[in-house]
Amino acid sequence: MQLINQHTKRIMEGCKERALDAGLSFDKETLEYFVTNMDMLDLSPKNMIPTLYDYWLQDIQGLRGKGEYEAYPNNPYETVINTRPVISFYNDNNPDWLNVMIFYHVLGHIDFFQNNKFFKNTWDYDFKEKALTEKRIIAKLRAKKGRVVDYILEFAKSIDNIVGFFDSLIHEDELSQLMLPKKIDYYFNVFLQKEKNIGMIKFLEELETYNEVEDGGRKEDDFLLSILNRYPEFEEFYKNYKKDKQKVAQDLLQFILEESPFLNKDDNKWMKSVVDIMRDTALYFAPMIRTKTMNEGWASYWHEKLFMNDDRILGHEVGFAKINAKVTSISKVGLNPYAIGWRLFMFVEEMADKGRISYDFRKLKNIDKRENYDKKNGSGKDFIFHVRENYSDLTFLNSFIDQDFVDKHKLMVVGQRINPQKGTREYYVKSKKAKDYKEMIISSLYHPPYIQYSKVNGELILNHTFEGKEIYREYIPAVLIGLEYLWGNTVKLETTEYDWEEMQKKAKDGKSIEDIKKEDPVLQKVRYSVKNKKITKEKLIMDN
Repeated sequence: MQLINQHTKRIMEGCKERALDAGLSFDKETLEYFVTNMDMLDLSPKNMIPTLYDYWLQDIQGLRGKGEYEAYPNNPYETVINTRPVISFYNDNNPDWLNVMIFYHVLGHIDFFQNNKFFKNTWDYDFKEKALTEKRIIAKLRAKKGRVVDYILEFAKSIDNIVGFFDSLIHEDELSQLMLPKKIDYYFNVFLQKEKNIGMIKFLEELETYNEVEDGGRKEDDFLLSILNRYPEFEEFYKNYKKDKQKVAQDLLQFILEESPFLNKDDNKWMKSVVDIMRDTALYFAPMIRTKTMNEGWASYWHEKLFMNDDRILGHEVGFAKINAKVTSISKVGLNPYAIGWRLFMFVEEMADKGRISYDFRKLKNIDKRENYDKKNGSGKDFIFHVRENYSDLTFLNSFIDQDFVDKHKLMVVGQRINPQKGTREYYVKSKKAKDYKEMIISSLYHPPYIQYSKVNGELILNHTFEGKEIYREYIPAVLIGLEYLWGNTVKLETTEYDWEEMQKKAKDGKSIEDIKKEDPVLQKVRYSVKNKKITKEKLIMDN
């Protein structure tokens, strides 16, 4: 692995200038490296972060990747990671014209990383450097504590998919509102009403006094000073309020860090740093998982748009067409995030240009009127930048996939069935309705289980909210045993599962288990408990 040469760097800098002129926004400082395919295979288990902590599973994934590469050689074009500065990796044998296309694709990713609000908790620090510090911490602990460090990593990693990503985003917003100018909000909304319990008349008098300060052109500081003169304890109440807000556990890992009797023993507090590292890493990667279709679609949109207007394409149109088709072709079976994301951004831009993202257009039923509807707004580009900034995959796909989009690109839901005559599995067109296609693509998105947690009589109680998918049963025992270790006491999990035996009895008249599961499922609430590494399971009465 080595930095790209000066010739290639000049190409990249030229691409940056054109991308910025087109409206993209990103930090101009970036690092680019040439890598071999073997380098890519070594970095892939670490999600392309060279400084990420070492873990035994990465070795296994690396060996598997190399075995797959020997059987099915491939040539990855690029990888980019969200660091400060941004680092990207490129195959060391790409021709210049291909690098131009790839650079535009990467710049689309960088723009997305640095402007989409789901990444906002990654904007203020360099994760690469943070990861290096954490890697050194884990290495020192391994040298001192031995293999128990890897046990802690594995137990924490078993639940890092339910880390409170959205809760952390909301929490940061709440904390940002607790700065000095928001003391006034705390004073009126919390302090007077909840701490002092003043009546409505006194509250209105206080509000009128504040309004007089504002109308008189004086500063808010004057009013805050008068508060301290009347209520000397106000500042201490406010500080405690902020501390309480900061202590709110947003996910199970953080709750264990704060409440585990085992981890909070003096001899075991070192373990908390390992769990905290695992949680930070999971939070860092969470927005990437939740915006994959948008991110790849946005990058594909810009590599096509910018490269087609670049004079360096001359003579390489056929090569570009072939590679672009491979990247963005629609899969009839399975989903290609590049293809759907790219086409949906173009579709949304066209819709916004014609004023079709409106209630007036949506209520039209006449096909001719819908096809000819064009308000010539010309706001498509501004609107897709708004989408890039504020949407995730779920809101993006749910908001804009409609029947027009499905019909335009001949999308469909493909089903599988057994041909009894031939004894083979065959594919068939199950539906061409936008509702069914949207349901299929949204159901494929990352959706970890929602689990509430509490501490009752020293035990860790987990309550899984059933959302049509049961927890993978084979994983439950190992995960609960790991949690018992981290918690230091009994752990109980309440969840809802399909009663497969009862549904098998109901399967008749040619209906499969999957049909019964969808139309008339039989559910059973159960409780798993672990004590001294022994798992027990009991059936519970279902709530009405």
